[in-house]
Amino acid sequence: MLIDSHCHVYMPEFDLDRPEVLGRARAQGLVAFIAIGYDLPSNRQALALAEREPDVYACVAIHPHDAAEATADGVLELERLASHPKVIGIGEIGLDFHRNLSSQDVQKAAFRAQLRMADALSLPVTIHDREAHTDTMQILSEEAGRLPAVVLHCFSGDDAMAAEAWRRGYYTAVGGPITYPNAGRLRSVFTGAPRDRVLVETDAPYLPPSPHRGKRNEPGYLGLVVERLAALWDVTPDCVATLTTRNTRHAFGLPLEGYQG
Repeated sequence: MLIDSHCHVYMPEFDLDRPEVLGRARAQGLVAFIAIGYDLPSNRQALALAEREPDVYACVAIHPHDAAEATADGVLELERLASHPKVIGIGEIGLDFHRNLSSQDVQKAAFRAQLRMADALSLPVTIHDREAHTDTMQILSEEAGRLPAVVLHCFSGDDAMAAEAWRRGYYTAVGGPITYPNAGRLRSVFTGAPRDRVLVETDAPYLPPSPHRGKRNEPGYLGLVVERLAALWDVTPDCVATLTTRNTRHAFGLPLEGYQG
């Protein structure tokens, strides 16, 4: 059993073959997919897919690229969407100082507003952090203390950041990049990770694992991430699947029929 803890299978890249994509993933052992929104239209699309597919759940949020949407009305719309029973978290939220498509001050304000909303709703959060490690951890230290869970999506920090995240009880999620030849530092971080603090994800259609780089990613490739993690931990892929499924279930409060972990 596997859960893709972060994917965007509602996006147009899957419009021509979405049933086949989900079917291939299920055949590979995936039992749940968490569809992550990034702006108001995509949130509605993620939720619509979750309403159609019993094993798809949604998170809703405003991404730092679109931080200007986090007006009072925008946050109210998020709250309305988050009341749906298939919405299990707020994400992806955070900071992106690589592209800076929104100003850093606007990103920080949107990040804080959504963390406070998640706190009020008692929902876990999924964090986007690109080249903003110090500010991300600082804001989380100030705003996230009472949240049910914090997931650092596509973790890209160093050993010190990882250690601090685990000390705080955060989850670190890993996807396709751990399979890349130049990802030695990332593999080093996850080699020593506490087994109860790791989730696996695809971020599909982005960040496909080797040997699929340059192509569309899809949830059915999650097993390649699991295999690399299993090699780092010197355990079987089934062991990684059991551990990460349990962790994802606990982080997001996911009920899974037949799963006792």
